[in-house]
Amino acid sequence: CLFFFVHTMKHIAGYLLVALSGATPDAASISKVLKAGDCEADAEKLKSLLAAVEGKDINEVIAEGMKKIGSVSLGGGGGGGGAAAPAAGGAPAAAAAAAPAPVEEEEDDDMGFGLFD
Repeated sequence: CLFFFVHTMKHIAGYLLVALSGATPDAASISKVLKAGDCEADAEKLKSLLAAVEGKDINEVIAEGMKKIGSVSLGGGGGGGGAAAPAAGGAPAAAAAAAPAPVEEEEDDDMGFGLFD
């Protein structure tokens, strides 16, 4: 998991963009992608990244990373679940009983003039 702490995401993203284009990622092509995104490439970090993935298929590297991410706890337990669905037999009666009575709307008293008159 130290991989992401040593390499910045912009370098990894540049590598992946070059790989997705069908070209073989190298320092020059990654730097070009980063420059197009108004970012500066760090030569040492690029060298380290390329050494870390040298000879590896990017799909295998991603699959290996996904396995590692699966074991990481990412925080809170989430929100509570929704209410249970009502039973099929009593649903119409319960819905009729739960429906509120329509409320009569009061007529606004505009005192003889309207706002947009």
